[in-house]
Amino acid sequence: MVCCVGTGPDDIRAEMLVPTAAPPETLARAVAFFREQPARVAAVGIASFGPVDLRRDSPTFGYITTTPKPGWAHTDVARPFRAGLGVPVAFDTDVNGAALAEHHWGAGRAADPLVYVTVGTGIGGGAVVNGRLLHGLMHPEMGHMRLPHDRSTDAFTGSCPYHGDCLDGLASGRALGERWGMSADVLPPGHAGWVLEAEYLALGLTAIIGVLSPQRIVLGGGVMRQPGLLEAVRHRVRALLNGYVPPLDGALDRYIVAPALGDRAGVLGALALAQATLARAE
Repeated sequence: MVCCVGTGPDDIRAEMLVPTAAPPETLARAVAFFREQPARVAAVGIASFGPVDLRRDSPTFGYITTTPKPGWAHTDVARPFRAGLGVPVAFDTDVNGAALAEHHWGAGRAADPLVYVTVGTGIGGGAVVNGRLLHGLMHPEMGHMRLPHDRSTDAFTGSCPYHGDCLDGLASGRALGERWGMSADVLPPGHAGWVLEAEYLALGLTAIIGVLSPQRIVLGGGVMRQPGLLEAVRHRVRALLNGYVPPLDGALDRYIVAPALGDRAGVLGALALAQATLARAE
């Protein structure tokens, strides 16, 4: 858990990394960090791994819900900060936070709608629409889209514990490791797995383009550090769209882009969430 105090990427006044242990210990250390600051913080934003409950009328608002992360399912994350600090607390997913940060300060500035997709151990997506994060029945779960899966060329059943061969189950870092018996960071650059990875990611992005018609897609996460993968995804998106979205002809290198904020997008998103909460209160 990364904790920081500031107002944006150019104004970080304090920062601490809290190792993820059991929820009571981890959250208590995070709350103590903010309480010990020389100047009282005005608000707290939390950009959490999920799934989470974002429904303000729900008795479990501010909870992590059905996460497979050991010990963290059904954990009330927001309440310790509200109780311990007595300030407004904003709560959202980590990928929604990253989307908001890239929209404010990074690769998504002036792009609305904006979609941020992270490809790491799991796959998640967040969207900014009309300047605000997209919520609905819950938060977007772009990683759990169902994709065409030709089992004659890819017999892997998928790693998602809920859906098997959804986007997350076929293209996440966890799926790469289970399918090929090695993690993404050691899978050789010329391995056939990267061709398959680009195909599945392109199928997912093509669906997002069809549904949300974003002005830009930011594609981040540890798996995307593989050299050439971003370019391969763009190439397959172009082929799959087949000229159907004319504004994208010849423009995919400016449309599907890497994060400008890198690994800082999540924690900067938490700052943006806190700022948005303060703005609504004024």
